[in-house]
Amino acid sequence: MNSHTLGTSPAARQTAALGTASEWWLKTLDRMERSTVADPAIRGLQRGIRSLPMGGMRDLLRGRPLGHPVHPVLVQVPIGCWLSASVLDVVPGAQHATTTLTAVGLAGVAPAAVAGWVDWADLPPESARVGLAHAVSNVAAVACYTASLTARLRGRPAKGRLWSLGGLAAVAVSGALGGHVAYRQAVGAHATT
Repeated sequence: MNSHTLGTSPAARQTAALGTASEWWLKTLDRMERSTVADPAIRGLQRGIRSLPMGGMRDLLRGRPLGHPVHPVLVQVPIGCWLSASVLDVVPGAQHATTTLTAVGLAGVAPAAVAGWVDWADLPPESARVGLAHAVSNVAAVACYTASLTARLRGRPAKGRLWSLGGLAAVAVSGALGGHVAYRQAVGAHATT
């Protein structure tokens, strides 16, 4: 079968497939934003976080001295370490480096998460719903990278690499969700109709 038989070129089919995937993603986000199932838990968590006696630390975690949120800056540590570890996983003799990068990435999660939760506590309901899914994806990523580090430290690098790939997939989903929250927050709407 050639492209003439199908009536479209491979590039046109790829573009159509990408458009379909994009449409599915935006519809999924729209459904997530509209779903009120988790609202009681979200409101309770947001109130709890806002009531923490943090003083000036809250403004620091929100990035007010910088003029922009700190969370996107802090997530660069775990994401960068974990992506680098995945790259080095294919380099012979880099086992020690991948183990170190996985551990440093895990160590960088706490400050990024705290800043993220402080930002999340002030989000409107639609964004908070997607933000909660973002947090759940992050928990999945941390679980995968914890399993990866454990496997690597126990001398099971192949198993560590598999867990790392699962973690990287969770980070990708989390990043897409977090990007949507940030974009929607900045623009105030999105392109789904």
